[in-house]
Amino acid sequence: MSLAIVAGMLVLGACGSAGAPAVSPPPTAPAASIPVPALARGAGAGLLLNWPEFGLNPARSNVSLEPTGITAANVNKLIHERVALPGTVDSSPIYLHAVTVAGAVRDVAVVSTTYGRTLAIDTHGGVILWVFTPPGYSGWAGSAQITTASPVEDPDGMWVYAASPNGLIHKLSLATGQEAGGWPVSITRDATHEKLTAALNLEGPYLLASTGGYFGDAPPYQGHVVLIDRSSGRVHAIFNTLCSNRRTLMAPRSCPASDSAILSRSGPVVEPDGRILIDTGNGPWNGTSNFGDSVIELNYPSLTFRQAYTPVDQAQLNAGDTDLGSGPPALLGGDRVLVAGKDGIMRVLSLARLDGRGPGSGRERLGGEVQRLPVPGDGPLFTTPAVWQQGESTTVFVGGEHGTGAYVLRGGRLRVVWQNATPGTSPVMAGGLLYVYDPQAGGIDVYTPRSPRPIAHLPGEPGHWNSPIVADGHLLEPEGNANDHQLTGTLDMFSTP
Repeated sequence: MSLAIVAGMLVLGACGSAGAPAVSPPPTAPAASIPVPALARGAGAGLLLNWPEFGLNPARSNVSLEPTGITAANVNKLIHERVALPGTVDSSPIYLHAVTVAGAVRDVAVVSTTYGRTLAIDTHGGVILWVFTPPGYSGWAGSAQITTASPVEDPDGMWVYAASPNGLIHKLSLATGQEAGGWPVSITRDATHEKLTAALNLEGPYLLASTGGYFGDAPPYQGHVVLIDRSSGRVHAIFNTLCSNRRTLMAPRSCPASDSAILSRSGPVVEPDGRILIDTGNGPWNGTSNFGDSVIELNYPSLTFRQAYTPVDQAQLNAGDTDLGSGPPALLGGDRVLVAGKDGIMRVLSLARLDGRGPGSGRERLGGEVQRLPVPGDGPLFTTPAVWQQGESTTVFVGGEHGTGAYVLRGGRLRVVWQNATPGTSPVMAGGLLYVYDPQAGGIDVYTPRSPRPIAHLPGEPGHWNSPIVADGHLLEPEGNANDHQLTGTLDMFSTP
């Protein structure tokens, strides 16, 4: 870590926030505290063949120890193709190996554009195999009404789910791109105020979708989670983060409170026991029915409230447009959760007792975090950390607006191993290498886990919330910014020879 970074951390720790615990520079740990990746080997070991959703899995770990075909030895020799798209993909692709699309078995990437077009792309040549254009597309294309939700594959391998800016969730045939009967499903009563921001997720027989707000936070809107039966398209349960005593899809104007967006890239995160974690942006808080700037744990599949964490400076966060929920809850294991937001503070929480007291203790209280430390580079966080658990060791990679860092969990607290000043979107660790897209300069930096110095830099253009995926000898990275309201975009594909 450089002396300048340490100095910045000390200044931030000395200032703190009114009424909030001080932000302390984290203790350090040597590079050797990050383990050597134990990649799957032997006769039965094969490549990581699929990346079916944002974060790779419902817990959003962004990590796989299966080989990908890309190694430190060949990463600088990858074949680069740039695919022109009929829209900007300000999200993450998914990748599916050996699936039937357009009458043949193929390896495909599926992406959704900011105006709701979903495309299947052959990763051997970059040919677009089908395009689904939602009805009404011309009515919002080029406007501020957008979506940044990543699609997700159905476990049966025959369908994909995708969002469109008119508030609908679509179930599309992977083979043809056609909509399934009984779909789409609406998850908002006002798509001009409630944006489908976060990635879609799956747990058991249900699809998880959520809502946020548009740039500028124009009221009225409420962040909410919707659980949809994948088979029937029926809405099974709803949790509203404001007016949470109401269990239905509300007209936003019918609730006296507004905002509390679910805006993080991950959206709903699924715990190992099946419970659901979300966090929220600016909005009012009362500890009973309104949960702005909070981390909330929900029972599954009822989506009933279980417990929550809200920082003691919630009122200041709300007043200053400093969303706690710009970054998602990240499951660290060992009863620990990491959350960070626009105030540049990472908070380590106890999953068993989010507010320090635990479920069933009565009215939720403010505070209760285990540790507070600065985001790498002291900037805001809009990304999903990559959490690598190997044996008893947990390593966390964080990409921020002004830097990227690696941490290890020791005694329930994070220790910093390395940091650099390179911005990053949501990091991905796959096949023993760490991939971080630089949204400001463009391109992907590739690291070994123990070092802040990249072993490769792959070319690309600037972007926004876009993040890479790696599987089956392919590295895929979309580019562009949803807020530019463009009707075109690009997908960079890097593949082994």
